[in-house]
Amino acid sequence: MLCPVAAPAQGETRTPSTQAAPAQAPLTDPTLEQLLAQALERRPELRQAEAQARAARERVPQAGALPDPVLQFGIQNDGFDGLMIGKMEGSYVSIMASQALPFPGKRALRTEIAQLGATAVSTQVVRTRLSIEAEVRRGYLDLLLVREQLVLLDRLQALWKQSADMARIRYETGEGAQSDLLRAQLELNRLRQRQLALRAEERTRVQRLNRLSGRPLEAPLPTTMRVRDMGVPELGDAESAVKDALARSPELAERHALVAQAGQRMALARRERLPDFTVSAGVMPRGGDFPPMWQANVGFNLPVFSGRKQNRVMAESLAQTETSTHATESLEQDLRLRVQERLIALAALRDTAAIYRDGILMQSAATAESTLTQYRVGRASFASVLEANTGIIRDEEDYLRTLVDAQRIAIAQAEVSLEPVASMGGGGQGAGGMPGAGSTPSAPARGAAPAGSAPGAAPSTSSSMSGM
Repeated sequence: MLCPVAAPAQGETRTPSTQAAPAQAPLTDPTLEQLLAQALERRPELRQAEAQARAARERVPQAGALPDPVLQFGIQNDGFDGLMIGKMEGSYVSIMASQALPFPGKRALRTEIAQLGATAVSTQVVRTRLSIEAEVRRGYLDLLLVREQLVLLDRLQALWKQSADMARIRYETGEGAQSDLLRAQLELNRLRQRQLALRAEERTRVQRLNRLSGRPLEAPLPTTMRVRDMGVPELGDAESAVKDALARSPELAERHALVAQAGQRMALARRERLPDFTVSAGVMPRGGDFPPMWQANVGFNLPVFSGRKQNRVMAESLAQTETSTHATESLEQDLRLRVQERLIALAALRDTAAIYRDGILMQSAATAESTLTQYRVGRASFASVLEANTGIIRDEEDYLRTLVDAQRIAIAQAEVSLEPVASMGGGGQGAGGMPGAGSTPSAPARGAAPAGSAPGAAPSTSSSMSGM
């Protein structure tokens, strides 16, 4: 079941090749749904893409239109001594009209080529919509993570206050060292420093979401959802996930339209060998007692230079068709690979989350409680208390980051992103993006690259609480 931040785009107008709907209905979150609606209504990028699609559609009737007719006026006169119309048989006024007529079938092919071009351009509307939705969902996910990290800091601060009180009691009774008390106070000050940094980051996240949705930057953005309540999403089996990606990919729909367009260009290039016609007719009033004359003509062009023109156009169209076909095949392979990568990564993240939920978190909490109890009776060092306190919070944070990474994969699948999974970078993961790496107390988690750098690839930028 997809969570709200990973729900795919719904309800937009797509080209026929992108109409397939996701198999799973998303949960709803009022705040996120409001942000999405406002972003889709106000983002200028979407309005720009829609205007480009309208412009492309306006080119369709132009492509199939006939050339403008030509109207000619003339005069023929015998000699230069005066106007001889009505006096001389060979003097007259002429009114001529002519119309160029492409060979039958050419206009229909040109119209189809323009229509396929408009279809290719319209896929950019779908891509822009998907990218905007994904950007909002990733930004919302980042905000939830930062706020939950602040909650973890509050928990760690409570643990350190408890440890500091214990260190003070042991020092005052002569059972503990002054260094233990000083270290506890130092860690409390470090926590306050990290809280300031996270609160600044929270404001930045709120402002970014407000910008995306066209709201005032300082507008408050309350949230009720928690990362830990989202769980790990399901993408379905490999076959259905691949079919969904192939059906909804705007890039693949564009490629299919370009392949069809290249085929029509090839057909038009063949037909360009056939001559176009020009028909004309006119009347020549002679005035006086002379009856008017009339004239009708039919002309056609001779493809005497077809070896350098029409044949080269056919060769060009054939090369373009091959290019579009191979590009489509390559894109299909990339889409299949990305889906498989996400399924593999999501399975690993699901197992990692289960290990945290069913083992590490409970063991870490028990270790922290036991270590503090042993320190109280002098059977454990303060360094052990330090490691246990930081370990339980770090494990909690890494668990949250595992859930966030899983949601990012679901967002990328809903976006039909072409970015590799490795570039999506999990904050609680080690190098290479393998789930669980660096999640032990001795291996602090590191922050990832900035979010929103490319569609489908938005790593978490939330400040890590490693080394607390």
